[in-house]
Amino acid sequence: MAASLPQGWTLCASAFNWAPDIIAAHRPAPEIVTAIVEEGVADTVELEPGLLWRSFPEPDGGEVDRFRSGLAAAGGRVSTVGVSLDDFSSPTRARPPQERLDFLVPQLRAAARVGASGVRLPIGQAGPDLLRRLLPLLHELDLVLYEEIQGQQAPSTPATAAALETVASIGDPRLRILVDISMLMPALPVSYLDELSRGGIPADLVARLATEWQSPETQDAVASFLRSGNVPPQVHTLYMNLLIRFGRSHARDLQDVLPLVGAFHLKFWDLEDDGGRISRPIRDLGRLLGSEGFTGTLTSEWGGHEWLRDDPTAMTRQHLALASRSLAS
Repeated sequence: MAASLPQGWTLCASAFNWAPDIIAAHRPAPEIVTAIVEEGVADTVELEPGLLWRSFPEPDGGEVDRFRSGLAAAGGRVSTVGVSLDDFSSPTRARPPQERLDFLVPQLRAAARVGASGVRLPIGQAGPDLLRRLLPLLHELDLVLYEEIQGQQAPSTPATAAALETVASIGDPRLRILVDISMLMPALPVSYLDELSRGGIPADLVARLATEWQSPETQDAVASFLRSGNVPPQVHTLYMNLLIRFGRSHARDLQDVLPLVGAFHLKFWDLEDDGGRISRPIRDLGRLLGSEGFTGTLTSEWGGHEWLRDDPTAMTRQHLALASRSLAS
């Protein structure tokens, strides 16, 4: 599948794509994740330990070892582990600095134990002090910590720019950026627009979202409708994707931060590629990375199971094939 890609580019599949199957619990989570490799979808997998290990956030060594052995027996390996930082120990008590570190350490050790090359946190959550305190352990465990930008977290937005500057100023290769290409959406997913229509969003707003997604005026209209209080309750959470998870950046906007980037999420929502709404951002990204000498992982991550009930194995297999063609072109 990835034979025609440049050396050092690794296509992966995220276990997050199988979240509905894991939550349904008809099979044990480790079995579902190992099947990603056994069924030939991908041989490199990104893990979500909160979905995988019952002992999370302090993964039990035996549980981790059994999963690693099963995955290796199937011919698979782990790329990145999505760790979690719970900043509050109760609704009213924020964790002090040492507790924040202590919360992450067992997760990092489990990531190294399972054979991962990196761990992932949302950009800016750790903060400069914790990042610096984590560096010795990252070196000890031979891990890279990726801070993830996605959706509307464009490099030019103040909070994102400040967090990127923190990573750059620390200047350690154990700290890198992961870019989720939900930032690069020329148009919204067809299935998502259909879901908004069924949920009662006015037809004129849906039509505008379908044809003028990248217009700043459309974003103003989205916020105005939210403030009106008229978003139907049944689609309120889904509607918030327009303000958070769906971006309007372009691949060229990543040019200046590429020296810090070591991984990508090839986020997709459905497989409707009319007008290149899925493939065009991937092709643009491929051209940019090809000229920059990028090496790292590019992981298929399906966000559409929030509203779709399609088979994750079929969806991921098809998306990886589309992504491979788009990158190679």
